Amino acid sequence: MTFPARHRVGVGYDAHRLVAGRRLVLGGVVIPHPTGLLGHSDADALTHAVMDAMLGAAGLGDIGRHFPPGDPRYKDISSALLLRKVVETIGSRGYAIGNMDATVLADEPRLEAYLDLMRQNLAETMGVATEQVGVKATTSEGMGFVGRREGIAAIAVVVLVAAGGRDDA
Repeated sequence: MTFPARHRVGVGYDAHRLVAGRRLVLGGVVIPHPTGLLGHSDADALTHAVMDAMLGAAGLGDIGRHFPPGDPRYKDISSALLLRKVVETIGSRGYAIGNMDATVLADEPRLEAYLDLMRQNLAETMGVATEQVGVKATTSEGMGFVGRREGIAAIAVVVLVAAGGRDDA
């Protein structure tokens, strides 16, 4: 028996430490702040969570499998470029993005002024309508590493739809 795969759902999570001397990039948007996220690439936790959700929905593992953190080709690379590659991979497997919803967890900086730009940027990078993308932010009310302003985390959910009406993608 084959499982009808018309819709596939994936969840992604990512977190990075805030450090001095790095740009803060979330959803492909550079946010003015005295600290940025530490990582091998640009450490865009929001975009990383989106990619993990997409790859998970397609049953393709996580971004570490596709873009190993020790690989010099990905040192300081824009996560938007990696997201485009993930979208191409998903498309080659017969899937299109139905919708994506994400939440960024950050006590600092406040992100309200950047959410629409993140949403638009992610939609453009994924090649979908802005209405298919949701981006929100919340704090952790002073609890945990986010509350202590040591890092930022993001959670994303993606629904993939079999392209062309196929039920067996």
